[in-house]
Parts: sequence; structure tokens; C-alpha cells
Amino acid sequence: MKRLSDISPGIAVTIRQIENNELFLKLMEMGFIPGEEITIEQIAPLGDPISVSVAGYSLSLRLNEAKSVLVEEVYKKTA
Repeated sequence: MKRLSDISPGIAVTIRQIENNELFLKLMEMGFIPGEEITIEQIAPLGDPISVSVAGYSLSLRLNEAKSVLVEEVYKKTA
């Protein structure tokens, strides 16, 4: 597993775990549910914040928040 903060733009990932209990409820309310697929849209020029697409909308996360989210890359089957 990787941290959301280490993922490059354009990559789709699946949320596996949120490590920080203090952020858990806040992120869950924004759609960060384990098993949910998200895509990294953009990273600010200085690396903070990052923009992600989750549950049909875009939102920004601080880098320290993104470090608390463990994810796995989504592998699409090709024919």
C-alpha cells in the first residue's frame, strides 16, 4: 500500500485505510470511505494542497491529511 500523498496526478486508487483517527470522521464525511475509488487530479506547484476526485466531485486535501490515507492503485483489465 502507498500513501495518497505519494500518488501522481491521473492515477486512480482505491482507499484502503485512514490512519489518523482525528481525521477519520472528517474524511468519511467528504466521501473518503474505504473501498471508494478516487483519482488524483492536480498537485499544487509547491506540493500542497492536492486536488482529488471522489464520489463524483473534486476536493482539495492538505498534504498532511493525504499522508494519513493508505491506498492501492486500481488496475484496469484490458481485453
